[in-house]
Amino acid sequence: MRISQKLVGVSMMALMAGCSTISSLNPFASKPKGNQPAPLVELKGTMAVRTAWKLDIGKAMNYVFTPALVGNTLVVAGADGAIARVDAASGRQQWRIKADTPLTAGVGSDGNMIVVGGNKGVVLAYDMDGKPLWRAQASSEVLSAPVIGEGIVVVRSLDNRIVGLDAKTGAKKWTVQRVSPPLTLRDAPGMVVVGKDVIVAQPGGKLLALVLATGAPRWEVAVGEARGATELERVTDIGGTPVVFENDVCAASYQGRVGCFDVATGAARWTKALSSDVGVSVDQRFVFAVDDKGAVSAFNRETGASAWKNDKLSYRQLSTPVSYGRAVAVGDYQGFVHFLSREDGAFLARAATDGSAITSPPLVAGANLIFQTQAGTVTAIAVE
Repeated sequence: MRISQKLVGVSMMALMAGCSTISSLNPFASKPKGNQPAPLVELKGTMAVRTAWKLDIGKAMNYVFTPALVGNTLVVAGADGAIARVDAASGRQQWRIKADTPLTAGVGSDGNMIVVGGNKGVVLAYDMDGKPLWRAQASSEVLSAPVIGEGIVVVRSLDNRIVGLDAKTGAKKWTVQRVSPPLTLRDAPGMVVVGKDVIVAQPGGKLLALVLATGAPRWEVAVGEARGATELERVTDIGGTPVVFENDVCAASYQGRVGCFDVATGAARWTKALSSDVGVSVDQRFVFAVDDKGAVSAFNRETGASAWKNDKLSYRQLSTPVSYGRAVAVGDYQGFVHFLSREDGAFLARAATDGSAITSPPLVAGANLIFQTQAGTVTAIAVE
């Protein structure tokens, strides 16, 4: 299972910064271990899907790269340093550059600039035409995509240090250090900018809201709480990126819970027991979550009541789900994208990408759903 391959002790963090490609620590191995993935059954699709375009940006290696949506364009990146801006509807490449160092995280953009994480904790900033602006140095390896808001670039490094950098110069404005549990997932817990705040997913199952201008804490809340007698049993990191919808921020944690919280105060609206190492998807009615056994569930966004559960994709190492129209889509370790009914979880359609794992969160870009694979293929799938 990929969870056992993603566990990292905090004493190893310095080593990890320089040894990120050690195969035994690769969370994206193409051959699952332990429980065998459910076989795919023949599907009589009731919804038409097609591949609108594909683009090769380069392998992700053992990192997670998520495209950034900027207007009607996407900015995508790969581990070898490639960064490109493409038209979201057609996939037409507008420009492509090569960073002077391998990359480990990205892409972050506010529509005015682009920021990625590079080898050994370097942070690289570019303008929207791909021209370098500045570079800064984080305290350790950067696995989470930086975010930008209120003139501040927020970077989280593997040692759980959160830094606010001046968006114009890269100068450090503030630093927040949070203690990590003895054992955590080697993951890319995400961040999201909400007005003048940034909400940061944390090891140990917490969400932390910080004021962008100063780094001052606004609120902190536990999504999952550590339980059990051993450190392994007590791992409860937030999976993926928190999602803000209207007045809610929703998230899930490994060996913990899924829930929605008041975005202004952190007060819990509802929580349900769930173990997940990937993020959630939220729409007007539902919160969609994937558990660590591969079951996809929908919860009522207002109350947390269970709406449906589909367990026919067990142990297929599913990605964060994404809601679009009448479907919720999720990728798997073989690069398949599965479309389930938003209303009852029934299978609607299936599409193939390039045969490699989909680990980055999918993205809605106009009429297309965007999936980036570990082999480096960015695929736009149109739902018809």
